[in-house]
Amino acid sequence: MEIRKLLVANRGEIALRIFRTCRTLGIATVAVVAPDDRESLHARHADETVEIASYLHSEEHVRAAKQSGADAIHPGYGFLAENADFAEAIGAAELVWVGPSPEALRAGGDKLEAKRIAREAGVPVVESGEPDELGFPLLLKAAAGGGGRGMRVVRAREELEDALAAARREAKAAFGDDRVFAERYVERPRHVEIQLLGDSHGSVVALGERDCSIQRRHQKVLEESPSPAVHPTLRAAMSDAAVRFARAIGYTSAGTAEFMLDGRDFFFLELNGRIQVEHPVTELVTGLDLVAEQLRIASGQAMSAVQDSGHGHAVEVRLYAEDPRTFLPQGGRITRLVLPVAIRVDAGISEGDEVALAYDPLLAKLIAHGPTREDALDRLEDALADTVVEGVTTNLPFLRWLVAHPDVRAGRTTTAFLVEHPPLSRPPVRRARPEWQGAWRLNLPAPPPAPPPDIDALAHDHAGAHGESGVTAPMPGTVIKVLVAPGDHVQARQALLVLEAMKMETPLTAPYDAVVRTVNVAEGDRVAGGAVLVELED
Repeated sequence: MEIRKLLVANRGEIALRIFRTCRTLGIATVAVVAPDDRESLHARHADETVEIASYLHSEEHVRAAKQSGADAIHPGYGFLAENADFAEAIGAAELVWVGPSPEALRAGGDKLEAKRIAREAGVPVVESGEPDELGFPLLLKAAAGGGGRGMRVVRAREELEDALAAARREAKAAFGDDRVFAERYVERPRHVEIQLLGDSHGSVVALGERDCSIQRRHQKVLEESPSPAVHPTLRAAMSDAAVRFARAIGYTSAGTAEFMLDGRDFFFLELNGRIQVEHPVTELVTGLDLVAEQLRIASGQAMSAVQDSGHGHAVEVRLYAEDPRTFLPQGGRITRLVLPVAIRVDAGISEGDEVALAYDPLLAKLIAHGPTREDALDRLEDALADTVVEGVTTNLPFLRWLVAHPDVRAGRTTTAFLVEHPPLSRPPVRRARPEWQGAWRLNLPAPPPAPPPDIDALAHDHAGAHGESGVTAPMPGTVIKVLVAPGDHVQARQALLVLEAMKMETPLTAPYDAVVRTVNVAEGDRVAGGAVLVELED
C-alpha cells in the first residue's frame, strides 16, 4: 500500500526527523500535540497538526489519523513505539503501522521471553534468575522496557528490598508494567548493538554495529560506528546472532539487537523494535536513510539493496537540558541557540522555545562523520565549541569534556567510564603505557569499579552544612514517597523522600545526623526546583 499521508505519534526531535524524510519522498505529514506542548517545534513543522489529550493514549493517535485523513502512523521512539496493543489497534483501524508486527513486538519486547527465544536460537544471553541464585552484585531490569527506566544495580542483599520497590515504581511509571527481573551484573562491559532491517519478503540484514558504552543513569550519551573494540570476525559473529534472533521472531522494519561485550564474549540483552535515538551514526556510515527504509517496508516493498555497510566513522552526542555533573533534568526558556552547521544536527527545539520537564530533556543530537575515527571526533569537538545554548542549563560543558578526554580518544571506554571518570573531572595529562593500564600487581584481576557517584542522592548539593537546615528539590518534580516525619532522628545519607522527574526517581538524603523539624510536602505534591522540602536541626 502506498503511503500518502503519515501521522507521527511522537514529538520533538524524532518527529522532525521523520517529517524530513517524508518531505523528500513527497509524503504529507501530520503532527500530534498534547495540550501542554502546543508551541513545540514539531507542531510548527508538520503539514497539519491535531491536538490530542496525551501522547500515551493510543486511541487518541488513531482518532487523529482518521480526523486528518492519514493512512499510516509512525511511532518514533519512546511513548507507544514498542507497544504491541497500539500496533494491533492501528491495524484494526485499517491504517498502516510503520514498525514490526504486534507478534514480533510481544516476542522481542518482553525481556524474559526474548531471553528464552535467544537461547533457543543459539544466541548467548546473560544469566538471569532469583537473587539468591545469582548472588551479588546483580542488576534489576524492567521486563517490559528499556532506556534505563526500572534498572538498579544491587551490590549487597540489604539493598535489594528498596531497589526492587524503586525499580517497580519506575517500570510502572514508564511502561505501565511493574514486572522486574534480576540478572548477573557484569563489571566494565561494553554496550554494542547491531542495526537490523527486515522486510516482508524474507530478507533480514545487519548494518554493522554501534558502540554505546558511555552512559549515565543507564542511558546513552555518546554513540559511534563502527566500534573501536570490534574486529571483523567478532562483527560477523555478533551480526549473525542478531539476524538469527530477528528471524526467530519474524522481525520486519528497523530494529536493534543490543549486546553486552565482555572482552571477546558477547551476550544478547534485548531487541529494540523501533528506530533508535542513535540511528544517524549508522545512516552516515552506510549511506542509507533508515526512516525511508521503514516506510518502504511498511508499504510492502523490499528494502533497498545494501551494498557496503562501512564508509568512514561517525560519532553522535546528545545535547540535553540537564546539569552537566549530576545529569538531573533542567527546565527553562532558550534565549539564545547556536547549533553547528558543519556537521549533521537533529534538533527538537529552536531559539525561544520552552523546555518543559514533562518530557525527555533531549534538545538535539550532534553527529559528525569523517574518514577515520580521529577525524570524526575532531569535527565533533570543533562543532561543540561552536554550539551555544543560553537560558537553560545544559550538558554542553560535559560533552566538550567527554569528546576531548584521552580515554575516549583512545577508544578505551566501558559502561563504567563515568564511574571511573566523574563528569568534568581533570583528565590524566597522558595515558599510561599499556602494561600499566590493567591488572599487574601479583597478576591479580582488576578490582570492580567503585560504586557510581551518588547522583540520585543529592541532598548534599542542595542542603547546607549544620545550621543551614533546608533540604531542597534539585529540580522540579513530583514527591512520590515521604520516608520521615517531624521528630524523627536521621543519620547522614539516610533517605528522607523520593522525587520523580522524567520518570526517573531521585532519593534525597540527610546531609548530616539530625532531627527532622518539619516536612513541607506530602506524597503526590508537585514541587518547583529549589523548594524547601524537609527542614532539619542538629
